[in-house]
Amino acid sequence: MSRLFMFEKPLGMRDTLPDLYERKYASRSLIQEEMKRWGYQFIETPTLEYYETVGAASAILDQQLFKLLDQQGHTLVLRPDMTAPIARAAASKLLKNELPIRLAYSANVFRAQQREAGRPAEFEQIGIEYIGDDTISADGECIALMIQSLQAAGLENFRLSIGHIGFVHTFFLQILGTEERVEALTRFLYEKNDVGYREHVNELPLSSIDKQRLLAFLMLRGRNEVIEKAFGLLENDLGKEAVIELQQLWEMINDYELEDKVSFDLTLVSHMSYYTGILFEAYADHVGYPIGNGGRYDRLLQKFGKQAGATGFAIRLDRLLEALGGNADKLERSSCVLFSPERRKEAFQYAQEQRKLGQKIVLQDISGVKDIDTCTSKYDDITFLVGKAGKEAFR
Repeated sequence: MSRLFMFEKPLGMRDTLPDLYERKYASRSLIQEEMKRWGYQFIETPTLEYYETVGAASAILDQQLFKLLDQQGHTLVLRPDMTAPIARAAASKLLKNELPIRLAYSANVFRAQQREAGRPAEFEQIGIEYIGDDTISADGECIALMIQSLQAAGLENFRLSIGHIGFVHTFFLQILGTEERVEALTRFLYEKNDVGYREHVNELPLSSIDKQRLLAFLMLRGRNEVIEKAFGLLENDLGKEAVIELQQLWEMINDYELEDKVSFDLTLVSHMSYYTGILFEAYADHVGYPIGNGGRYDRLLQKFGKQAGATGFAIRLDRLLEALGGNADKLERSSCVLFSPERRKEAFQYAQEQRKLGQKIVLQDISGVKDIDTCTSKYDDITFLVGKAGKEAFR
């Protein structure tokens, strides 16, 4: 073994030590139970998928895919997201009766990093996919469930920003005329570079009216008043359908009584190219990037031979834990039974009884403890079952 790499890990990989693991487990369990209460069924897919199917459909940049060859020479990828694998499984095995299906998952995904800069190459997502329903009701359900999942995990200070990729594309194409110009301008939105966006617009060979429309587009952020502003920017009703969908969505969010957690940002776009309609991101205090995102992807299942509307979301568990912050102190700790050899059987029996009552019990032979003060400080409660020999060990 090379000493150079003895303690190193591949770029972007992390160890999950016990304290962090317990925090992840607690948050994951709370979210899973909330999803189950909404009728979502959990599914698992393989860690490895074919590059030509799931890899190509995932919308993750090719240079971010972990690739390898199987013994038959086929190119495989470590799954870079969960939406494409679940779309594959749904199209091949689950969409038999043409009824909507509600699926959930909790799994690690893999995206290679050229320069780590603190970004993990492996991280856990927990989320849902609502497949076979192309109504706004499905979008409303996903947004409501994401909010209540985050609340179930104990997070309160967060908000959802909602946009519509169909509106952005239609509005830009009407003014700019070509897909190339649309893509160039959209890139500034993805980078959240308003200054660069304004400079680019001012340099475009457009009328002053069209430039003003594009600049006014940046103001489409806020509460439900954004919907009327969006209507005001349209010409010839192009893009009207998307704005009507947002209006209907706002009414549903009000029916869920979750409007305090939601705002509109019609400049919102995503690097996930399969999104086709409403999309959203969740932001929390003290975290500088989305802790989760989702949206509608009505054309993804076509790549697997099925025509079905779909929407869903994913929560980044590592970022959620960062947002939860100090909640780590609330984790339940174990009790410890310290025993000496002559009382070993008694200690075993006592621990078994307590475990049956739901208690977390650590059994520790006192002869294996070098520092009794450090040992006892790790636990909420200490039970001593020691004989004469054991008492001598404390001196």
